[in-house]
Amino acid sequence: MKEIKIGEVTHYFNKIGVAAIKIISGQLKKGDTIHIKGHTTDFTEKIDSMQVEHQPVEVANAGDEIGIKVDNVVREGDEVFKLIEQEN
Repeated sequence: MKEIKIGEVTHYFNKIGVAAIKIISGQLKKGDTIHIKGHTTDFTEKIDSMQVEHQPVEVANAGDEIGIKVDNVVREGDEVFKLIEQEN
């Protein structure tokens, strides 16, 4: 698997387990798998749903700020990578 940095965490809503992520490059689609990595964070998560301004979206592009439900705690500044399957 190859990883491409697509964004970073800008905020974490602890009570509802939602990460706000600023997409800085590329595109993220529902169903993609991401890797969130920081000083104390290191896990992968499949995107089941995401929202922009409280509205569900299927695709997020560079410049968008999205909210996604995450199973683990994330922190501001954590890097977000999109996992890409490499073709042989």
